Amino acid sequence: MADIRHIYADNAATTRMSKTAIEAMLPYMDKIYGNPSSLYSIGQDAKEALEEARQDVAALLGCSPKEIYFTSGGSEADNQAIRSAALFGAKKNKKHIISSKFEHHAVLHTLDKLAKEGFEITLLDVGPRGIVDPKLVADSIREDTALVTIMYANNEIGTIQPIRQIGAVCKEKGVIFHTDAVQAAGHISIDVKDQNIDMLSLSAHKFHGPKGCGVLYSRLGIPLINIIEGGAQERGKRGGTENVPAIMGMAAALKEACGNIQKNTEHLLPLRNRLIDGLNRISYSELNGDADSRLPGNVNFCFEGIEGESLLLLLDDKGISASSGSACTSGSLDPSHVLLAIGRPHEVAHGSLRLSLGEEATEEDIDYIIESVNDVVTYLRNMSPFWRDLTEGKRPHIFEE
Repeated sequence: MADIRHIYADNAATTRMSKTAIEAMLPYMDKIYGNPSSLYSIGQDAKEALEEARQDVAALLGCSPKEIYFTSGGSEADNQAIRSAALFGAKKNKKHIISSKFEHHAVLHTLDKLAKEGFEITLLDVGPRGIVDPKLVADSIREDTALVTIMYANNEIGTIQPIRQIGAVCKEKGVIFHTDAVQAAGHISIDVKDQNIDMLSLSAHKFHGPKGCGVLYSRLGIPLINIIEGGAQERGKRGGTENVPAIMGMAAALKEACGNIQKNTEHLLPLRNRLIDGLNRISYSELNGDADSRLPGNVNFCFEGIEGESLLLLLDDKGISASSGSACTSGSLDPSHVLLAIGRPHEVAHGSLRLSLGEEATEEDIDYIIESVNDVVTYLRNMSPFWRDLTEGKRPHIFEE
């Protein structure tokens, strides 16, 4: 029996840690293990490393080290940014927040909680392309708008938002602008000042850093509230001893990823387009989101007549690791809120496939994925009563052949 090829195509869920990140972490697990809040030398050595990492991250984002706070990841950073901006606005009688319908649940669930606390939430449509229109943002801003929070790149369909234009609108209107950049950091060049970003969240494990470590950038002048109470760490805004090894790994991984953005993009774009072209040849299938304004490694398709969970399990049997949407909701039986937001009906939103390629992907991998997806989709359709109803004309097709 031939060995099964193994292809990891779920880099939007998490990435393999790079050797650079691992090597950066090791000294702080062994030799420089002191608590950075301690006054003795081994603690101060850790403190010095911590601040060097803060400077590195700040330089990569185009801001001051005083505007960088280390967190446990993107979800914590989202929570702290949104709640801080909301309560800052409430003190000025501004209790209106604008976001979009296809944000990550770390954003949407935080907004749900704020709605129960008396804030008014406007969730903007994103249209079939999965792009937020800056004019719609401008038209939705009111005198009592405290915050606009729009993700940089969607975690499921990979569409990249016009962040600079949205930021410019918010700056002109005097409204704080936050972006969840978890999927973008390390894959797209970011300059928070140039792009008019007031607050930004990122997570290390999306760009080959360790899990459980992230960053909140918050422009000077925006008062942060504490999500975690405790000691005076992170200038008193995030209690708990800093995870120095993870922070060092994150800073090293982000520096490496940002230095390779152009090279990785040039490698991934033709592979992504080859994959899109191949999957487009499967009958009654469609790409989700804009074909061009999307992350270089993201491909997301819907296929009529199948269930996404069965598709994933059978692809796994063929050695392909993929997903049907966000890893944070993989246990849910509900269709993706992202796909519903771009207008996909429930029956095809259930049959979605997200493939997120890494830098190690090859043309041979892409061709194997195309062949495997085609085989599995055909197999599942041949067993499906729903597909039989479609082919016999008892139900109308949603997609064109």
